[in-house]
Amino acid sequence: MRLEPREHQSLALLVGYPVLALAFAAVVCALLVMLTGASPFQGFGLMLKGALGTQFAFFETLTRATPLIFTGLAAAVAFRAKLWNIGAEAQLYMGAVMTVVLGTGLLPLPWPILWPVLMVSAMIGGALVLSVPTFLKTRFGVDEVVTTLLLNFIVLLFVSMLLEGVLKDPMGLGWPQSKKVIADAQLPKLVQGKRLHLGFVIAVLAALAVWIVDRKSALGYEMRAVGHNAKAAHFAGIPVNRVLAKTALLSGGLAGLAGWSEVTGLKGNLTLDLSPGFGYSGIVVAMLALLHPIGVVAAAIFVAAVFVGADAMSRTAGVPSYIAHVMVAVSLLSMVTAIMLTRYRLRWR
Repeated sequence: MRLEPREHQSLALLVGYPVLALAFAAVVCALLVMLTGASPFQGFGLMLKGALGTQFAFFETLTRATPLIFTGLAAAVAFRAKLWNIGAEAQLYMGAVMTVVLGTGLLPLPWPILWPVLMVSAMIGGALVLSVPTFLKTRFGVDEVVTTLLLNFIVLLFVSMLLEGVLKDPMGLGWPQSKKVIADAQLPKLVQGKRLHLGFVIAVLAALAVWIVDRKSALGYEMRAVGHNAKAAHFAGIPVNRVLAKTALLSGGLAGLAGWSEVTGLKGNLTLDLSPGFGYSGIVVAMLALLHPIGVVAAAIFVAAVFVGADAMSRTAGVPSYIAHVMVAVSLLSMVTAIMLTRYRLRWR
């Protein structure tokens, strides 16, 4: 058996294999639900109801999807140029650090000015974190998968040091947390009494902006060209290292916005558990969306619905909530396989 590149990729092929991949993931998870002694139809029904069945559940799913859209966009942008950014978690936390440093009273500005300042500062923080591995890759050929992954732990330890030191809230009863951002820095809620905030709308607009950059700008063309074949792009006159640097700034900045939205829209301050793994889940979101910026929004809502619905299913049917992680992991693996099969065909000899 060997793999041969496909000369043509039909629409049915591009749509059919991803659909089959998600169906395969559903079958695998149904078998796992059956092993727990519950009915898969009842389990998935409870999951769907827990994620979308009520107004509260629906808005909670969108709230959970907000940081996933930002980190999914960060991964999609970087992966498009073959810059393997596994460090969105670190970039998210650095964006949150910049937000609390400037948003807790250091800049007593009105909200029309303070919001853009905090957004840009968070993007700068995330971009700087990714710029280091990108420089090491372009200058010394260091594998960015290793450096971005290790930076996640380094930045988290750095944040822990800050929360036990200069950023620690003196009124926090000893807990490692920062002061709350001032009222003018906080994002308003979209629905009274619900947690959904304006960050979701900004995340959707960010996805639209990334799509415009990707499809309608010279930078988007250069990123795609470098991703397809860096040597050919260099031969055609495209400055590969410069394109990778710009890609890192955009990707890291988007991940930094995830930290900004969580602090200003939801949490109000910075803690070590600000992110339960949004940076890693963003990779899954990007792959499920086939690296399409608009598809990232749908994929983020799907992943958020799985996690929110799994919690409801666990409370009602007694199925372990860890089934959500299995479902997302199987969906990722099957989707990667589907992507491979859309580009290559199996030949038996």
